Amino acid sequence: MKRVGVLALQGAFVEHAISLRALGAEVVEVRQPRQLAGLDGLIIPGGESTTIARLMELYGLASPIRDTAARGLPVMGTCAGLILLARRVSTLDRKPLGVLDIGVVRNAYGSQVDSFEAELDVPALGIEPFPGIFIRAPVIGEVGPAVEVMARLENGAPVAIQQGNLLGTTFHPELTADRRLHAYFLGMMDGHSPEGNG
Repeated sequence: MKRVGVLALQGAFVEHAISLRALGAEVVEVRQPRQLAGLDGLIIPGGESTTIARLMELYGLASPIRDTAARGLPVMGTCAGLILLARRVSTLDRKPLGVLDIGVVRNAYGSQVDSFEAELDVPALGIEPFPGIFIRAPVIGEVGPAVEVMARLENGAPVAIQQGNLLGTTFHPELTADRRLHAYFLGMMDGHSPEGNG
């Protein structure tokens, strides 16, 4: 059984936990650095990126998460989580984790009322479109050479990306009944030694 942490400081961590448990994973709600030990993967959920960044610093989680991601722990960030993983972020008053070679513009589509849904072509997940739910979504403006774009909107904007052990989406897969993206993330953990156990 895969043991997956979900950063549980603020945002949609409960929904991610539900998706993971539906796929048979053990879920650890991470609020302290010691809870990162023994994990096969970690999800940083959507929410308010400035609040999550502040709480990560307050609870001493920013450096350990940055280090474990750099050592190869599979990490998925959705919406605000993607923003926090990014190397370059506009209008974020705190330093992001900086492990994902992308540039991100926060709230680029506007406010909550400008949220939208889109059927996404994600070849890695099969031929059926994936339901993308975008809520105050960021825009990925720059993509580094090591970053693979997994899905785009019709206008060409990247909305799902992967860089080695790092997976990121500008939408909220945890708010749908479609578990394929979470299953893909669990598959990224195959062959990875649990964090803190070698």
